[in-house]
Amino acid sequence: MSDGAGFETRAIHVGQEPDPVTGAVVTPISLATTFRQDEVGKHGGYEYARTGNPTRRSLEECVASLEGASRGLAFASGMAAEDAVLRAVLAPGDHVVIPDDAYGGTFRLVARVLAATGVEWSAVDLTDPVALGAALRPTTKLVWVETPTNPMLTVVDIAAIAATAHGHGAHLVVDNTFATPYLQTPLALGADVVVHSSTKYLGGHSDVVGGFVATNDDGLADSFAFLQNAVGAVPSPFDCYLVLRGVKTLGVRMDRHCSNARAIAGMLDGHPAVERVLWPGLPGHSGHDVAARQMRDFGGMVSFLAADGEEAAVALVARTNVFTLAESLGAVESLIEHPARMTHASAADSPLAVDPALVRLSVGLESVDDLVADLRTALDRVD
Repeated sequence: MSDGAGFETRAIHVGQEPDPVTGAVVTPISLATTFRQDEVGKHGGYEYARTGNPTRRSLEECVASLEGASRGLAFASGMAAEDAVLRAVLAPGDHVVIPDDAYGGTFRLVARVLAATGVEWSAVDLTDPVALGAALRPTTKLVWVETPTNPMLTVVDIAAIAATAHGHGAHLVVDNTFATPYLQTPLALGADVVVHSSTKYLGGHSDVVGGFVATNDDGLADSFAFLQNAVGAVPSPFDCYLVLRGVKTLGVRMDRHCSNARAIAGMLDGHPAVERVLWPGLPGHSGHDVAARQMRDFGGMVSFLAADGEEAAVALVARTNVFTLAESLGAVESLIEHPARMTHASAADSPLAVDPALVRLSVGLESVDDLVADLRTALDRVD
């Protein structure tokens, strides 16, 4: 399949040729843990399933193509993927810059796991070039970007950050989980590495946990592959099958996620129970112009601040009916949560603590009228 084929065509076909034995059009789930060798060191490309697996290889080829990458590696979770990238690049004494509103799990990994090994870090407003320049040190080896961020939906100019990082001799990693390669391709904008929690939009059905790393740098890819094998945080063949199945419909799902989010953000904007709506598609969003330039559309995640503060936010998330109160995001069903007490509790009492009045929505694929009515009823209700 040509790399010049359209996104949806590649999502369905790259790495997924019909089975040569049976003609099956669905990639087989290869459950074998070991593979026959014709002689010592001579085999058909696989020897042991931790090192490589045919179903995993199909997934890696497909998502790498979607990201415009020469190499892709699948991991057992998004955090396992992040850990491999950070450990491959950073040594004790090295410094990494992360967003000042980074995902709580990323913050925990950097500040509470890697910091114990001697890695230093700074949390910086990456929308401010002056702040980033001031934070860079001679030991800075990596700048870590989320865009849009989780859960504040901050948008970062990838090309500008890439120029700054590379000018300092540092690598740029972009967490592309929220945008997906359908909406945004960071490698084409200058990033060195892209990471995903494939649990989210890539899988898209709340039924699999996974992570992914993509890059065009063969040296980095070799380091990631070494850790993938040496540490062994690899997805099962069935997990790879589920993510691959989800990827086939990524384009059409993202179109619906975005259109539903647009209607939700419009309803929330100006509602008396809402202080501020955070969605890059709103013209008043601080990153709207950058998002319009580097994204195809503005995504299916919407956050907002409850006008009456934390207790109002906590009460609100418990009284929706179509939106389910649950952690995670990016699947067909709509979810609502309170980040300060749920997904981002690990950042409490830190510089990255989330506003307790914040509510995060993962807008799903249900009928948009039902979603709007459900949220409006929850917002209008007075206990």
